[in-house]
Amino acid sequence: MDVVDLRDFYSRPLGHMARRLITHRIRARVPVHKGLRIMGLGYAVPYLDPWRAEAERVLGFMPAWQGVTHWPPGGPSATCLADETELPLEDSSIDLALVVHSLELTESRRAMLRELWRVMSPQGHAVFVVPNRRGMWARLDSTPFGHGRPFSRGQFTQLLRDSMFNPGGWAHALFVPPIERGFVMRSAPAWERVGLMSGLMMSGVIIVDAQKQVFAAVRRERQKEMVPELARAPGAAGNAISTTEKRRARP
Repeated sequence: MDVVDLRDFYSRPLGHMARRLITHRIRARVPVHKGLRIMGLGYAVPYLDPWRAEAERVLGFMPAWQGVTHWPPGGPSATCLADETELPLEDSSIDLALVVHSLELTESRRAMLRELWRVMSPQGHAVFVVPNRRGMWARLDSTPFGHGRPFSRGQFTQLLRDSMFNPGGWAHALFVPPIERGFVMRSAPAWERVGLMSGLMMSGVIIVDAQKQVFAAVRRERQKEMVPELARAPGAAGNAISTTEKRRARP
């Protein structure tokens, strides 16, 4: 999906409902303090608005294959078009990253996660919103969550750990069916309560709060090795050569 399709979805009543339910689950699990540097990766701008008043800065990076749109409306743009594997940011410059409509769609999944790891601060958190393989939303392509690769909890855990992220808090959202009918959307809060209490894990999306893993460097002493050295044998005739071994430190 490109940025036009995503923008159109979030302008519809179904998109408004999805944004409201997902934002509520994110805000309930991820406390945000004043002065943080926050980044959205993918099409995350619908979920960045609640943090604009609290953060030091909020930026949106949209992949080149997706396209870019102006945000926030009515002010200078805080979004840019970027390669998700080469973000125009310094190392350890982001405190909180919100990744939506990106990881399940990119063809460079592991490279993107490694680049995200680079720009995160040592205490930084990344919040991922990905389609749930078991949910109804992943089975219908009428919404953005029905495109790309959906994940199970086990698959996503392994992907994050392989990319040096430690998945901590887990949440689920969008238990309501993806049906754009008034009575269904009005009953969305009841669907969410029943889904969360039942623990069926049939939500439309999985929300993961992951922390950057920072490993301490281990200093190793230089090891010595036996290096063969050619030397002329004493008293040997002609060009006869014998081999001796000397202990030499590795450079």
